[in-house]
Amino acid sequence: MSVKSFEQMNSLEIDTLREIGSIGTGNAATALSQMLGKEVRITLPEVRIMGYNEAIEWIGGPEAVTAGVLVKMSGDMGGIMLSVQKLELVNIILEAMLGQSIQGYEDLAELEQSALIEIGNIMISAFVNALSGLAGIQVNLTVPAFAVDMQGAILAVPMAEYGGMSDYLMTIGGNFVCDGKEVPSHLLLSPDLRSLNFLLRKLGVSDE
Repeated sequence: MSVKSFEQMNSLEIDTLREIGSIGTGNAATALSQMLGKEVRITLPEVRIMGYNEAIEWIGGPEAVTAGVLVKMSGDMGGIMLSVQKLELVNIILEAMLGQSIQGYEDLAELEQSALIEIGNIMISAFVNALSGLAGIQVNLTVPAFAVDMQGAILAVPMAEYGGMSDYLMTIGGNFVCDGKEVPSHLLLSPDLRSLNFLLRKLGVSDE
């Protein structure tokens, strides 16, 4: 039976998405490690299905300023995916790629922004590639958009576009461990309901 909302998913369907999230996050950590040229591990990721407001609170609250890399998905899966880049992670990336760090997001120049976009896009692509391979689906990604703003504002526009189909997000949180530092990382995935049902069927945990 097709689900009409995230709330209707049963425990098997939710557990399957959690497993997908864990595998995808591991792929993202591997991609980040290769890009930075140093070992990057991720702690056991926490994958949760939660409403928009709850998700925003979980990653630090709507007024917390952060950097975000956002892509839209099409093909067999439509929706959005967002990589949230906290300042600690930003500085690990910038130190590895450019040999510098920043005190705050206001210090980001075009070169630094380009580096963050590249890393965010690579991490999202690695996650989506894992998802595509496991489910046997084709997912296309748009050119990534970059924003520095309050977290509530970063998500407001895409959620307004897709919120009519789903007010829920799949949130994947974990800590990247690099150079002895442990920094938080969050990926947010919001597929539209057509895509959610198609994905669950392809994974063999939902009937027509």
